Amino acid sequence: MEDVNWEDFILEDLLDGDFSNYTYSTDLHPILPDSAPCRPESLEINKYAVVITSALVFLLSLLGNSLVMLVILCSCVSRSITDVYLLNLAMADLLFALTLPIWAASKVNGWIFGTALCKLVSLLKEVNFYSGILLLACISVDRYLAIVHATRALTQKRHQVKFICLGTWALSLCLSLPVIIFRTTIYPPSSSPVCYEDMGNSTATWRMVLRILPQTFGFVLPLLVMLFCYGFTLRTLLKAHMGQKHRAMRVIFAVVLVFLLCWLPYHLVLLADTLRRTQVISETCKRGNDIDRALDATEILGFFHSCLNPFIYAFIGQKFRHGLLKILATHGLISKQFLPKDSRPSFAGSSSGNRSTPL
Repeated sequence: MEDVNWEDFILEDLLDGDFSNYTYSTDLHPILPDSAPCRPESLEINKYAVVITSALVFLLSLLGNSLVMLVILCSCVSRSITDVYLLNLAMADLLFALTLPIWAASKVNGWIFGTALCKLVSLLKEVNFYSGILLLACISVDRYLAIVHATRALTQKRHQVKFICLGTWALSLCLSLPVIIFRTTIYPPSSSPVCYEDMGNSTATWRMVLRILPQTFGFVLPLLVMLFCYGFTLRTLLKAHMGQKHRAMRVIFAVVLVFLLCWLPYHLVLLADTLRRTQVISETCKRGNDIDRALDATEILGFFHSCLNPFIYAFIGQKFRHGLLKILATHGLISKQFLPKDSRPSFAGSSSGNRSTPL
């Protein structure tokens, strides 16, 4: 009788909590007090997929976003309001990319970097996401005012744009506070250490609030703002047959579309995971493993976002290509004969009076 009790205790101890399949966002611990523990499925392939993806994204993002920042910073004269937002967006992507080698190493060796670095790299990941969508929402409002209402007074005051960007970074930090407070290095008895939330005896309701509140203010509301602004902006462009501005908006629409394609699947799966762990939907071992695999796959897709914007600028944004070629020609890296005759040294080009359009 005594031996059986010890075996039951050891089994519960080994299988309590699936730490081998944690994610980098504000995931909740499994809450199945009255059910048998589920055996986690082997995810070795996923681990190495994350490592390879992280290395690729790191290199592409480091190169691409550095070039984007260089081109925008060198275009002081004709830099548009949207360019300022895109500069901050590139900074956010670059900061996140710098953390990818650490995440990749932790996938293979466990979290061996301590609690301080756990909080820092988790914070950079969260801030990258929130600042990204908030900056895109700011761009949508700027385009809406400039095109739908032909409002120039607000959008032409560059010092106001700087304060808006600072406010965006501050709000992103506020939305990421749960990561700073609760992230720590956890040492499970049967697996490698992990960078994970430790909420102690917090209730399931409190945990759900910590996940849903940032998602509501940092994802759903900015998304609704973008849909509203771009819906009316696109309608105005099509009704007025404003071909030049319509072409200039292609880059912005592409940036927003890529952001949604990369991050929306992850947050939909994250919502399903929240409902599962708070027992709003029924919990089964198969469903838990399916959601865990989906979180890994969609998170890898989210990683790719930090390196995709430079490709959009390069293939769709004519002004970016011209600005980059001018910088290369100025430093003697290419011949000036490769420069287009109508090139301008920035993302921006004049399209309507003194109002510049991006990229």
